[in-house]
Amino acid sequence: MALLDLRDVSKAFGGLVVVDHLNLHVDEGEVVSLIGPNGAGKTTVFNLVTGIFHPDAGEIVFEDRQVSGLPPHTITNRGIARTFQTLRLFLNMTVLENVMAAAYGHTKATFIESMLQLPRARREEKRIRALAEEKLAFFGQRLAGYRHDQPAYSLSYANRRRLEIARAMATNARLLLLDEPAAGMNPNETREVTELIGKLRDDAGYSILVIEHDMHVVEGISDRVIALDHGVKIAEGSFDEVATHPLVIEAYLGARAKAEAV
Repeated sequence: MALLDLRDVSKAFGGLVVVDHLNLHVDEGEVVSLIGPNGAGKTTVFNLVTGIFHPDAGEIVFEDRQVSGLPPHTITNRGIARTFQTLRLFLNMTVLENVMAAAYGHTKATFIESMLQLPRARREEKRIRALAEEKLAFFGQRLAGYRHDQPAYSLSYANRRRLEIARAMATNARLLLLDEPAAGMNPNETREVTELIGKLRDDAGYSILVIEHDMHVVEGISDRVIALDHGVKIAEGSFDEVATHPLVIEAYLGARAKAEAV
Protein backbone atom coordinates (compact mmCIF):
# COMPACT_ATOMS: atom_id res chain seq x y z
CA MET A 1 0.00 0.00 0.00
CA ALA A 2 1.29 3.46 -0.92
CA LEU A 3 2.45 5.70 1.92
CA LEU A 4 2.01 8.76 -0.31
CA ASP A 5 -0.34 8.76 -3.28
CA LEU A 6 -0.93 11.60 -5.75
CA ARG A 7 -4.08 10.88 -7.74
CA ASP A 8 -4.63 12.78 -10.97
CA VAL A 9 -3.18 15.98 -9.46
CA SER A 10 -3.09 19.18 -11.51
CA LYS A 11 -1.86 22.70 -10.79
CA ALA A 12 -1.84 25.81 -12.99
CA PHE A 13 -0.68 29.37 -12.44
CA GLY A 14 -2.79 31.61 -14.63
CA GLY A 15 -2.82 29.89 -18.00
CA LEU A 16 0.37 27.91 -17.38
CA VAL A 17 -0.19 24.28 -16.40
CA VAL A 18 2.72 23.27 -14.16
CA VAL A 19 1.52 19.84 -13.02
CA ASP A 20 -0.83 18.00 -15.38
CA HIS A 21 -2.92 15.03 -14.17
CA LEU A 22 -0.01 13.53 -12.26
CA ASN A 23 -0.25 10.10 -10.67
CA LEU A 24 2.63 9.29 -8.35
CA HIS A 25 3.12 7.08 -5.31
CA VAL A 26 5.82 6.35 -2.75
CA ASP A 27 5.63 3.02 -0.92
CA GLU A 28 6.74 2.32 2.63
CA GLY A 29 10.55 2.08 2.86
CA GLU A 30 11.08 3.21 -0.73
CA VAL A 31 13.35 5.85 -2.26
CA VAL A 32 11.75 7.45 -5.31
CA SER A 33 13.66 9.97 -7.39
CA LEU A 34 11.87 12.71 -9.31
CA ILE A 35 13.88 13.93 -12.28
CA GLY A 36 13.34 16.23 -15.23
CA PRO A 37 14.78 19.36 -16.83
CA ASN A 38 14.42 22.77 -15.22
CA GLY A 39 10.78 23.86 -15.30
CA ALA A 40 9.46 20.30 -15.35
CA GLY A 41 7.33 20.89 -12.24
CA LYS A 42 9.37 18.92 -9.69
CA THR A 43 9.51 21.54 -6.93
CA THR A 44 5.84 22.35 -7.52
CA VAL A 45 5.09 18.71 -6.69
CA PHE A 46 6.91 19.15 -3.38
CA ASN A 47 5.01 22.37 -2.71
CA LEU A 48 1.71 20.60 -3.38
CA VAL A 49 2.53 17.67 -1.11
CA THR A 50 3.61 19.95 1.75
CA GLY A 51 0.65 22.33 1.49
CA ILE A 52 2.44 25.43 0.20
CA PHE A 53 0.25 25.15 -2.90
CA HIS A 54 -3.18 23.54 -3.14
CA PRO A 55 -3.98 21.39 -6.18
CA ASP A 56 -6.56 22.62 -8.69
CA ALA A 57 -7.72 19.04 -9.26
CA GLY A 58 -7.03 15.57 -7.91
CA GLU A 59 -6.14 14.51 -4.40
CA ILE A 60 -3.05 13.84 -2.32
CA VAL A 61 -3.32 10.99 0.18
CA PHE A 62 -0.86 10.18 2.97
CA GLU A 63 -1.35 7.13 5.15
CA ASP A 64 -4.86 6.68 3.71
CA ARG A 65 -5.90 10.22 4.71
CA GLN A 66 -6.29 13.10 2.33
CA VAL A 67 -3.84 15.93 3.00
CA SER A 68 -4.42 18.10 -0.07
CA GLY A 69 -5.75 21.47 1.02
CA LEU A 70 -4.38 21.23 4.56
CA PRO A 71 -2.01 23.94 5.86
CA PRO A 72 1.73 23.14 5.88
CA HIS A 73 2.06 22.81 9.68
CA THR A 74 -0.76 20.25 9.78
CA ILE A 75 0.84 18.20 7.01
CA THR A 76 4.17 18.31 8.84
CA ASN A 77 2.50 17.08 12.01
CA ARG A 78 0.93 14.25 10.00
CA GLY A 79 4.45 12.98 9.17
CA ILE A 80 5.77 14.68 6.02
CA ALA A 81 8.89 16.87 6.22
CA ARG A 82 11.04 18.47 3.55
CA THR A 83 14.28 20.21 2.80
CA PHE A 84 14.67 23.01 0.28
CA GLN A 85 16.75 23.55 -2.83
CA THR A 86 17.94 26.82 -1.26
CA LEU A 87 18.96 26.27 2.36
CA ARG A 88 16.49 27.64 4.92
CA LEU A 89 18.46 27.37 8.16
CA PHE A 90 18.42 29.79 11.09
CA LEU A 91 22.02 30.82 10.56
CA ASN A 92 22.47 32.77 13.81
CA MET A 93 21.07 29.96 15.94
CA THR A 94 23.21 27.06 17.07
CA VAL A 95 23.21 23.68 15.39
CA LEU A 96 21.28 22.19 18.31
CA GLU A 97 18.76 25.06 18.40
CA ASN A 98 18.05 24.62 14.67
CA VAL A 99 17.01 21.01 15.22
CA MET A 100 15.11 21.74 18.42
CA ALA A 101 13.09 24.42 16.61
CA ALA A 102 11.59 21.77 14.34
CA ALA A 103 10.18 19.79 17.28
CA TYR A 104 8.26 22.58 19.02
CA GLY A 105 5.20 21.90 16.88
CA HIS A 106 4.63 18.77 18.98
CA THR A 107 4.73 20.52 22.35
CA LYS A 108 1.72 21.46 24.48
CA ALA A 109 3.14 24.00 26.95
CA THR A 110 1.50 27.43 26.68
CA PHE A 111 3.33 30.68 26.11
CA ILE A 112 3.02 31.57 29.81
CA GLU A 113 4.32 28.16 30.88
CA SER A 114 7.31 28.53 28.58
CA MET A 115 8.02 32.11 29.60
CA LEU A 116 7.91 31.24 33.32
CA GLN A 117 9.65 27.90 32.80
CA LEU A 118 6.90 25.98 34.60
CA PRO A 119 7.28 22.21 35.05
CA ARG A 120 5.56 21.07 31.83
CA ALA A 121 7.61 23.52 29.77
CA ARG A 122 10.84 22.32 31.39
CA ARG A 123 9.94 18.67 30.78
CA GLU A 124 9.17 19.33 27.13
CA GLU A 125 12.35 21.35 26.68
CA LYS A 126 14.39 18.48 28.08
CA ARG A 127 12.62 15.99 25.81
CA ILE A 128 13.14 18.15 22.72
CA ARG A 129 16.81 18.63 23.49
CA ALA A 130 17.28 14.86 23.79
CA LEU A 131 15.43 14.35 20.50
CA ALA A 132 17.62 16.91 18.73
CA GLU A 133 20.79 15.31 20.08
CA GLU A 134 19.55 11.91 18.89
CA LYS A 135 18.90 13.16 15.35
CA LEU A 136 22.26 14.93 15.17
CA ALA A 137 24.02 11.77 16.38
CA PHE A 138 22.77 10.01 13.24
CA PHE A 139 25.28 12.10 11.26
CA GLY A 140 28.25 11.01 13.34
CA GLN A 141 31.19 13.38 13.74
CA ARG A 142 29.84 15.71 11.05
CA LEU A 143 27.32 17.25 13.48
CA ALA A 144 28.34 15.79 16.83
CA GLY A 145 29.84 17.03 20.05
CA TYR A 146 31.25 20.54 20.06
CA ARG A 147 29.35 21.40 16.88
CA HIS A 148 26.06 21.46 18.82
CA ASP A 149 26.88 24.87 20.24
CA GLN A 150 28.29 26.34 17.04
CA PRO A 151 26.17 28.80 15.03
CA ALA A 152 24.82 27.28 11.84
CA TYR A 153 26.65 29.87 9.71
CA SER A 154 29.99 28.39 10.84
CA LEU A 155 29.24 25.02 9.19
CA SER A 156 30.54 23.99 5.80
CA TYR A 157 28.02 23.91 2.98
CA ALA A 158 27.79 20.11 3.10
CA ASN A 159 27.19 20.12 6.85
CA ARG A 160 24.49 22.77 6.45
CA ARG A 161 22.76 20.33 4.11
CA ARG A 162 23.06 17.63 6.74
CA LEU A 163 21.69 19.99 9.38
CA GLU A 164 18.64 20.73 7.27
CA ILE A 165 17.97 16.99 6.95
CA ALA A 166 18.41 16.58 10.73
CA ARG A 167 15.86 19.33 11.28
CA ALA A 168 13.39 17.56 9.01
CA MET A 169 13.96 14.33 10.94
CA ALA A 170 13.15 16.09 14.23
CA THR A 171 9.54 16.66 13.14
CA ASN A 172 8.94 12.90 13.67
CA ALA A 173 8.39 12.48 9.95
CA ARG A 174 7.78 9.17 8.21
CA LEU A 175 8.28 10.60 4.72
CA LEU A 176 11.19 12.90 3.81
CA LEU A 177 11.08 15.11 0.73
CA LEU A 178 14.65 16.05 -0.21
CA ASP A 179 15.01 18.84 -2.78
CA GLU A 180 18.38 18.49 -4.55
CA PRO A 181 20.36 17.33 -1.50
CA ALA A 182 23.60 17.06 -3.51
CA ALA A 183 23.36 20.47 -5.21
CA GLY A 184 26.60 22.44 -5.08
CA MET A 185 28.68 19.61 -3.65
CA ASN A 186 32.01 18.25 -4.85
CA PRO A 187 32.32 14.58 -5.92
CA ASN A 188 33.38 13.34 -2.48
CA GLU A 189 30.52 15.18 -0.75
CA THR A 190 28.11 13.88 -3.38
CA ARG A 191 29.21 10.31 -2.65
CA GLU A 192 28.65 10.89 1.08
CA VAL A 193 25.15 12.26 0.44
CA THR A 194 24.33 9.21 -1.66
CA GLU A 195 25.41 6.96 1.23
CA LEU A 196 23.47 9.12 3.70
CA ILE A 197 20.20 8.73 1.78
CA GLY A 198 20.68 4.96 1.83
CA LYS A 199 21.21 5.09 5.60
CA LEU A 200 18.10 7.20 6.07
CA ARG A 201 16.09 4.43 4.45
CA ASP A 202 17.91 1.34 5.72
CA ASP A 203 18.93 2.40 9.23
CA ALA A 204 16.44 5.13 10.17
CA GLY A 205 13.41 3.65 8.38
CA TYR A 206 12.34 6.68 6.33
CA SER A 207 10.53 6.62 3.02
CA ILE A 208 12.03 9.24 0.72
CA LEU A 209 10.96 11.27 -2.32
CA VAL A 210 13.95 13.11 -3.74
CA ILE A 211 14.50 15.67 -6.48
CA GLU A 212 17.98 15.38 -7.93
CA HIS A 213 19.81 16.43 -11.09
CA ASP A 214 22.98 14.43 -10.47
CA MET A 215 22.35 11.16 -12.26
CA HIS A 216 25.10 9.39 -10.31
CA VAL A 217 23.14 10.11 -7.13
CA VAL A 218 19.86 9.07 -8.73
CA GLU A 219 21.37 5.80 -9.91
CA GLY A 220 22.88 5.10 -6.50
CA ILE A 221 19.81 5.70 -4.33
CA SER A 222 16.67 4.97 -6.32
CA ASP A 223 14.29 2.07 -5.99
CA ARG A 224 12.22 3.79 -8.66
CA VAL A 225 12.65 6.86 -10.88
CA ILE A 226 9.89 9.12 -12.22
CA ALA A 227 10.62 11.61 -14.99
CA LEU A 228 8.57 14.77 -15.55
CA ASP A 229 8.50 17.18 -18.46
CA HIS A 230 6.28 20.27 -18.39
CA GLY A 231 4.33 18.78 -15.50
CA VAL A 232 3.57 15.49 -17.28
CA LYS A 233 4.96 12.12 -16.21
CA ILE A 234 6.84 10.81 -19.24
CA ALA A 235 8.55 7.74 -17.77
CA GLU A 236 8.63 5.59 -14.64
CA GLY A 237 10.65 2.55 -13.68
CA SER A 238 14.18 1.54 -12.78
CA PHE A 239 17.03 3.98 -13.33
CA ASP A 240 18.17 2.17 -16.49
CA GLU A 241 14.65 2.05 -17.91
CA VAL A 242 14.06 5.76 -17.36
CA ALA A 243 17.55 6.95 -18.36
CA THR A 244 17.25 5.25 -21.75
CA HIS A 245 13.62 6.17 -22.39
CA PRO A 246 13.30 8.16 -25.67
CA LEU A 247 11.02 10.80 -24.13
CA VAL A 248 13.49 11.39 -21.31
CA ILE A 249 16.37 11.75 -23.75
CA GLU A 250 14.30 14.22 -25.77
CA ALA A 251 13.34 16.22 -22.66
CA TYR A 252 16.97 16.62 -21.60
CA LEU A 253 18.80 16.75 -24.92
CA GLY A 254 16.24 17.56 -27.62
CA ALA A 255 14.56 15.76 -30.49
CA ARG A 256 17.82 15.20 -32.42
CA ALA A 257 19.31 13.26 -29.54
CA LYS A 258 16.14 11.20 -29.32
CA ALA A 259 16.38 10.32 -33.02
CA GLU A 260 20.04 9.34 -32.67
CA ALA A 261 19.23 7.19 -29.62
CA VAL A 262 16.56 5.36 -31.58
